[in-house]
Amino acid sequence: MPQHILIVDDERKLVQGLVGYFRQAGFETLTAYDGRTALEIVQRERPDLILLDLMLPEIDGLEVCRRIRRTSDVPIIMLTARVEEADTLIGLELGADDYIAKPFSPREVVARARALLRRASGALVPTATLRGGAVMLDIERRSVQVAGRAVELTPTEFELLAALMRNAGRPITRTQLLDATQGDAYAGYERTIDAHIKNLRRKIEIDPANPEHILTVFGVGYKFNET
Repeated sequence: MPQHILIVDDERKLVQGLVGYFRQAGFETLTAYDGRTALEIVQRERPDLILLDLMLPEIDGLEVCRRIRRTSDVPIIMLTARVEEADTLIGLELGADDYIAKPFSPREVVARARALLRRASGALVPTATLRGGAVMLDIERRSVQVAGRAVELTPTEFELLAALMRNAGRPITRTQLLDATQGDAYAGYERTIDAHIKNLRRKIEIDPANPEHILTVFGVGYKFNET
């Protein structure tokens, strides 16, 4: 069954161009040109991935992302013409998995969407269960439990936690974590990892301000506390 991509942008020419590339790649597409319509489509159609522009009429992209994350862990890629790093970090902290700055190549967008969908489905990942303290991560089922409580993670958060737990007790640099979660061809910046770590701590730590599981290694990056 073809996967459904929701493309949300008020630039109609850009949207229709992406529609053509995604359909040529074998995807079904849904479109919205404002934030309110996008939220209605998400609730009604349950797309497999969302391309979400930040600058939208009715409801802006950041608020759309915030509302989606209240009920869904659907993969979200932000499309942004904003060059300020802070704007992108806000989107990531709200739960977006990735971002692509305009102008972009439609082929790159399709490739990044494919990669994120593969991570979300756990394709080609060996069966394994990782445990550390109160945290249990089941790679085959793409599930996480903390002290027996199920925790919902976005695909990027899941891959980030898996990378940390596979290397429990060993510091990992932000660059290494970017490679592990986004691929070594990813052209993002290292502070995106900090945004995802902040979200992850909020979900798995008793006190995110004083984490027990995901520790900061100053001047290096992060490590998972194996005890």
